[in-house]
Amino acid sequence: MFPRAPLSRSATLMNSRFAVLILLTTICVGCGSTNSRTATEQLLASDAVDAAIAQIDFRPLANQTVYLDTEYLKNYKGIGFVNAEYIVSSLRQQIVTAGCLLQDTKDEADFVIEGRVGALGTDSHDIVYGLPANNILSTAANLAPNVPSVPTIPEIALAKKKDELSAAKLAIFAYHRETKRRVWQSGISLARSTAKDTWFFGAGPFQSGTVYDGVKFAGSELDLKPGEDEDPTRVKLSNFRQSAVFNPASAFAEPPIIAEEQPASTGDDVVPASAEVDSVGR
Repeated sequence: MFPRAPLSRSATLMNSRFAVLILLTTICVGCGSTNSRTATEQLLASDAVDAAIAQIDFRPLANQTVYLDTEYLKNYKGIGFVNAEYIVSSLRQQIVTAGCLLQDTKDEADFVIEGRVGALGTDSHDIVYGLPANNILSTAANLAPNVPSVPTIPEIALAKKKDELSAAKLAIFAYHRETKRRVWQSGISLARSTAKDTWFFGAGPFQSGTVYDGVKFAGSELDLKPGEDEDPTRVKLSNFRQSAVFNPASAFAEPPIIAEEQPASTGDDVVPASAEVDSVGR
């Protein structure tokens, strides 16, 4: 039996580096990154706007002629698909739903409603609980001479989560058009919309958040909380979204024109048969 040759200093140092890298990749069980998804961002932004506007109660101006001043509701580049036009249309819907008489021009209205948007944006992040995909060993192997290349380590996740959040902040007030005196203000209306995708041991995504109706598994609904009480804010929002008929269109049609009835004929205008006979005999 031949004695084992002692390892060189360089080989010992390389083995130590590999041991440290393996230990670090084992200890580091979490990783985060930021990304965006256009369709989900649009859905989140519109849902946040809907929730914020649904909290505004225009009923103090019910049955009054009003005009929506959109001077300070402008489009800005980079915000996305949900912009001033969507906000203005949603506000008009909420105003009409509250029973206000919306006018096309300011001169036709007794009260002016003015609004502004303080925030409208979306954030997102990913979290991996486990071993994220990395090429640390491959990079380290390339630095050492005479070491074969090491493939990239794939993602080994015990759990994975993708969270996205959108926020909308609005404020509305009204004043009398002629006197400019204050009439009403909504206060700050702030709403957030969320979308969460979660995977456990590769199973998923389990989808939840305000943009989903309950919890879904890969698009299929899961009834996990059948006895949960409804949030009053979400109930109001559902009423804002649902179809409703306040006055049938036929109620605004002009009444049909009824022709004047001819007076009923009396017996005085009828020539008796005996008179006709007499005239013939003559």
